[in-house]
Amino acid sequence: MLKRLGPVLVAGLAALAPSTAAADARVFACEPEWAALAGEIGGADVVVYSATHGRQDPHYIRARPSLIAQMRRADIVFCSGAELEIGWLPVLMERGARRGVQPGQPGHLMAADHVEILERPERVDRSLGDIHPSGNPHVHLDPRNIALLAGELARRLARVDPGNAAAYRARLADFRARWSAAAERWRARAARLRGMKVVVHHTAWAYLVHWTGLERIATLERIPGVPPTASHLQSLVERVRAAGATAILHAPHEQRDAADWLSERTGVPVLALPYTVGGQEEARDLFALFDVTFALLERARDRS
Repeated sequence: MLKRLGPVLVAGLAALAPSTAAADARVFACEPEWAALAGEIGGADVVVYSATHGRQDPHYIRARPSLIAQMRRADIVFCSGAELEIGWLPVLMERGARRGVQPGQPGHLMAADHVEILERPERVDRSLGDIHPSGNPHVHLDPRNIALLAGELARRLARVDPGNAAAYRARLADFRARWSAAAERWRARAARLRGMKVVVHHTAWAYLVHWTGLERIATLERIPGVPPTASHLQSLVERVRAAGATAILHAPHEQRDAADWLSERTGVPVLALPYTVGGQEEARDLFALFDVTFALLERARDRS
């Protein structure tokens, strides 16, 4: 279930032949975006395992024995953090993690600890649904966060595998140059999307909305993590019509029933976006994730 990574994501469920060369570090990534980034920075010097694939909801994963076994071998655990994996990561850490990947150690890397977090709640209680006390954990949909985390990951890899530190720094420099050039193109495209009105299912799109300047006019979930109710959906119909929404954003792991229901009553199309690496076939790496996302948003805008 492991594969040598260049810049290519390895899905945790793929059975692939290993490389004949021995890697010096193993990265356990909770989500595909972090597995992809580990492949970019680690190259042939790491083996990367992704605990989830692009069409899974990372909130709801079982702490299977196979995940525990992979955790036991990890030199770095790289996850979103901010309670996104609260239902399963603590179990894996308790049952399989070595000392070097425990909180506070170089091998414990939570993305949310190193970027600016959006939507920190003023209060937290059960009536508010699936609220993350530390704020919104879906940080990967802002390219600026990817750039910050690339540097942090390179530093962590150099600490756990000092023999390959120069190689990690070189790959970081190469990735930063390519990412910076791509980010310039994306900024120009984002400027043309600014003000485009969208409906979302869950708050998973907050960082994309914030960075691009999209305008979120409604959320299908009245309470985060709780399926939309009929009464809430009905209350959105006139609001969505009046606002002139362009699209209802849909992630691969989200149930589509509510989005289709609202689309039928408002005429606003459902727009399926990849959300993460592997969420759609074309979104094969981090660069393609944003390229595909922008292309789909632009197409929706032009058709509206």
